[in-house]
Amino acid sequence: MYLSKQHHIAVIVSDWEKAKDFYVDKLGFKLIREAYRPQFGDYLRMLRQGDTTIEIFIKPDYPERVTNPEAKGLRHLAFHVEDIEPAAAWLNAMGIETEPIREDKVNGGRFTFFRDPDGLPLEIHE
Repeated sequence: MYLSKQHHIAVIVSDWEKAKDFYVDKLGFKLIREAYRPQFGDYLRMLRQGDTTIEIFIKPDYPERVTNPEAKGLRHLAFHVEDIEPAAAWLNAMGIETEPIREDKVNGGRFTFFRDPDGLPLEIHE
């Protein structure tokens, strides 16, 4: 098979300082590369934690999401955690609100959603 693993996840944000506080300072991703892209008038910053790389595009005037989150295309990003309760408590302690923890009756385990500063739905799943 040609597709062996994910390479990166691309996220568009409106404010680098808010995104940095969320993804780097709170979630623990490390900034590994950055570049200004004059042809697009935006900045690109690559963040990594373990095997997960997030490609952050920063440009305040990108359009808002059309619907949230039920639209064609990417619905949400999900991160694996070993134990959902302490992971949700960790997010909440940093001021990141999570939804109630629910059971995943299809895939097993439990999960909850939270949002990045631009409203992108994110999930933790055990």
